[in-house]
Amino acid sequence: MKNKIFVKLAAAFGVVILLFTIILGSVFLVLFRNHTIDMNRNTMEEKAISIAETLSSFETKKGNGYGAFVRFLDELAMAEVWIVDEELQVYTCGKENQAPSYKELPENAERIVAQVFAGELTYGEEFSGLLGVKALTVGAPIYRDTEIVGAVLLHSPVSGVEDAVSQGVFALVIGCLIAILFTGVFAAGFSYRFTAPLQKMKMTAFALVNGNYEAQTGIRSEDEIGQLAGTLDTLAEHLKEAQTQRENIDRLRESFVANVSHELRTPVAVLRGYIELLRDGTISDPKEIQENYEQMLSESRHLERLVNDLLDLSRLQDAGFRLTMEEVNLCSVVSDAARAIRRTAQNRNISVKVVLPDRDCLIKGDYGRIRQMLVILLDNAVKFSYENGEVKISLKWEEHFVIRVTDHGTGIPKEQIPYIFDRFYKANTQENKNGSGLGLAIASEIAKRHQTEIHVQSDSSETTFEIIFHKSE
Repeated sequence: MKNKIFVKLAAAFGVVILLFTIILGSVFLVLFRNHTIDMNRNTMEEKAISIAETLSSFETKKGNGYGAFVRFLDELAMAEVWIVDEELQVYTCGKENQAPSYKELPENAERIVAQVFAGELTYGEEFSGLLGVKALTVGAPIYRDTEIVGAVLLHSPVSGVEDAVSQGVFALVIGCLIAILFTGVFAAGFSYRFTAPLQKMKMTAFALVNGNYEAQTGIRSEDEIGQLAGTLDTLAEHLKEAQTQRENIDRLRESFVANVSHELRTPVAVLRGYIELLRDGTISDPKEIQENYEQMLSESRHLERLVNDLLDLSRLQDAGFRLTMEEVNLCSVVSDAARAIRRTAQNRNISVKVVLPDRDCLIKGDYGRIRQMLVILLDNAVKFSYENGEVKISLKWEEHFVIRVTDHGTGIPKEQIPYIFDRFYKANTQENKNGSGLGLAIASEIAKRHQTEIHVQSDSSETTFEIIFHKSE
């Protein structure tokens, strides 16, 4: 429990509020006390000046005749009033028979009286010991014309000030307690509001760890927490996509292994059968033996082609495999591929027509792989064309370089077109009995590596493969 962010936040808020209250209370106490003392001092100064001005109008000598008036002022001013001369003789005290002697006066009394006789208003707490209580003393001069004939010392206990300060402190404490209560509720609410999204993100992270990539935080806000939650949701989506891709790859791998096993099993079994016949001496006719050798050679060539196609397809599908990308003249590649397929075409009396533009045909690409792709398309075109027919390969500039390979044969059924680029997919026809089902898959991967795609259009009499290349900058 002690390690939870909610508790830590609440505790941090509590400490901050407590420190704030202590500091604010201390500052308030000092300021309020000083303010109260200043107000009391100002009031006493006003009273002292008023009393001094009143006494200045009395026709007395050396403080005599002030007694009755001072006793009256003592009660009116709610403070003790002394009349003192320059020699520190207290002639009149507010209370009868209690005037202190010279020796009883405090050490700083002479300084205070001297300041008063210098025409200044004085202020101090030096008479507290003599009065028996903590008191404030204000001194004011008594004038007779322009001469100072005495000093009024007005003493007021500070108990009233302390009571006012105590009341202020009590009010402050009550206010702080109420503020702490409300602030504590707010801090708890804020801490919960802050930690609730973190708790949701924690649960979502646990769900992702356990493989539940459907989990989402559901948090939608523009602050940093919302951005973090959005990142976590995006991660979940990417993990879900990765899981789907992995499942697809696993299915493809299983299908690939099954197809490879099937495709390899047939030529290996045929080779084994012929070898066993030859080894056992079952066939003795030299002509039949030669035919078996020819068939074994054909099967071994088919097996070699299948293995090479598998290796090519595996390399092209490997993200780490890099093509040799350089400036390539497409015109040269098309001509080269057409020459490579002409011998096969001549065996079926099929002509190969090449159409090239009157301009440079430069792109960025891998010469060998582009040639391999075109040979695959031309080989299929020758394979599925009728004898004595024509296969046409053209290169044109139509805002981009476009290569089209066209044959006139049986065509591709519409429902088969979406699958012809899949691995090991091949038509069950006499023309394709020796095919591996990997040629168009390899051609498709080569096209993808060059940031283009192969498009197919076919009907019952004509099939066209179209490849679009972007011109190099």
